[in-house]
Amino acid sequence: MIELQNAILEMIAKGDALGGTIERLCREVERILPEAICSVLTVDGQGCLQTLAAPSLSAAYVAAVEGLAAEPDAGACGRAVYIRRDVEAHDIATDPRWAAFRDLVLEQGLRACWSNPVFDSHGHAVATFALYFRQPRGPTAYEREIVERCVNLCTIALDRHRRLLEDERRANIDFLTGLSNRAAFNGALARLDCNAPGSWAICLLDIDNLKVVNDTFGHHAGDALITHVADRLAHAAHPAPAYRIGGDEFAVILRAAESLGDLEGTGSAFLEAIAPPVDCGGNVIGPRATIGLAVVAAGDRTPERVRQNADLALYHAKETGRGGIVRYWPGIGTRMTRRLAAIREVDCALSEDRVEVRYQPVVQLGSGKIVGVEALCRMRVDQSLVAAASFHEATTDAHIAVALTERMMTLVAADVRRWIDMGIAFGHVGINVSSADFHSGAIYPMLVRAFESRSVPLRHVVLEVTESVYMAEGAGVVQRSVAALRAKGVRVALDDFGTGYTSLTHLVSVPVDYIKIDKSFVDRITTHGPSLAVVEGMIWIARKLGIEVVAEGIETEEQARKLAALGSALGQGYHYCAAVSSAEVATMMMPRTTEVMRALA
Repeated sequence: MIELQNAILEMIAKGDALGGTIERLCREVERILPEAICSVLTVDGQGCLQTLAAPSLSAAYVAAVEGLAAEPDAGACGRAVYIRRDVEAHDIATDPRWAAFRDLVLEQGLRACWSNPVFDSHGHAVATFALYFRQPRGPTAYEREIVERCVNLCTIALDRHRRLLEDERRANIDFLTGLSNRAAFNGALARLDCNAPGSWAICLLDIDNLKVVNDTFGHHAGDALITHVADRLAHAAHPAPAYRIGGDEFAVILRAAESLGDLEGTGSAFLEAIAPPVDCGGNVIGPRATIGLAVVAAGDRTPERVRQNADLALYHAKETGRGGIVRYWPGIGTRMTRRLAAIREVDCALSEDRVEVRYQPVVQLGSGKIVGVEALCRMRVDQSLVAAASFHEATTDAHIAVALTERMMTLVAADVRRWIDMGIAFGHVGINVSSADFHSGAIYPMLVRAFESRSVPLRHVVLEVTESVYMAEGAGVVQRSVAALRAKGVRVALDDFGTGYTSLTHLVSVPVDYIKIDKSFVDRITTHGPSLAVVEGMIWIARKLGIEVVAEGIETEEQARKLAALGSALGQGYHYCAAVSSAEVATMMMPRTTEVMRALA
């Protein structure tokens, strides 16, 4: 017996599989006790019996006791667990506790059973160790000694197995949400088959603005938000598994035909499920998220490739419009590559001081007098200046967008200071700002650092924000920032007005100082009746709201006269002047030059 005990303890210490270890124990006991047949059953979380090892019992009998509730009349093993002490069935043929499966036992020539409960280190009955006999009888003293040692070995083996399972669970469970974690996701991903295109898909979901919640309400609110999103996503995705794979990122592996048949619909259902407002530590927050989707396709050799595709789709979704869904398509990688290249180029230009500013005059349409300028961003590449349109993709990166705005403000403030020192009766300079500038919360401090540090009054500054940024869905942060800036005396212009998001109700609730009619309308104002009508309506409404109008992209005298006749007081474009350097625009704003331009107008 000592040799058996040492062999089993060695298997436990080496970390051999629990099933193999206990089966070895049963076989060795049967070798020592040839008249006995051994079995070990475990007790699951629902209090039901599951066969761990029974090498000499028939498959039919094992199947019959599988899942049997541990109750007083459930044979010797079920009763032993229930009453927490050993049970002797001296004659199965007459014992009422064996009624349900008596025939199966008797068919194997087994007439008696002795079962002992196995307790874990916490005193819970977690298994049974049983001996079956071929004659009606009870256990001998020798058999009792052997079983006592075997029960102890089972306790050791089961405790070690439980610890291993707990360690594995801890390694694969996210403690905040209770969802499976990134390690579990990677393991599940590795087991997916790429040989059946369309058979599964990955959904990546990223919580929007978690940093804002953490910074505004504290990390306890952010943790509460993550937990609520996790619970709602897990419920909406069931039975598909949901994982938390990062701070604010989740994944779902989709295999069901109905989910795969309408991926966008599935993603929308997830967003709808997490959207209702929720109390996060006393703060009511409406969760929002962005989703990237990718389906396994022909040519995807590894599951990791599909995950990368879903990641690209999520990245693209976040950059093009948070709160939406993007499904991967083959060209998305090329687009992202171009964008990343643009970001690197602009970042390099900022570090090498290759970002410059050019100015286009804003004039009175009737007199030609320069009343202000618009500052235009340019990037020097070799010996050429590149317009902002060529590196616009880089500004979808929030850090780049904010850095460009700060550089432009610094350059413009220095130029305005020089113009004032030259005695130029300077009006205003328009500076383009982005959505990222507002969401970063740094726009007003940037203004103060750039202009007030050079003693340039902020009344000379007009911040230009595009209509798509100002009026897009979910642009409340921008509109509130605009209202706060205007309350501090900073004027704001709505750029590219009329290009797609127009909502005049916003101008009533959060007005601006200028609207700049987009060049696409100005181009057709003399030839296209609807464009003329739209421009006329814009000017009339703006006048009623006390908002000044600037017409952009004026290229002909006919356009200028038509706009002036409609009531537009200000304009800019190549008809008057292209974008020029600080020195050139300063010369143009000198009193004598202004008179010449007025005479030419």
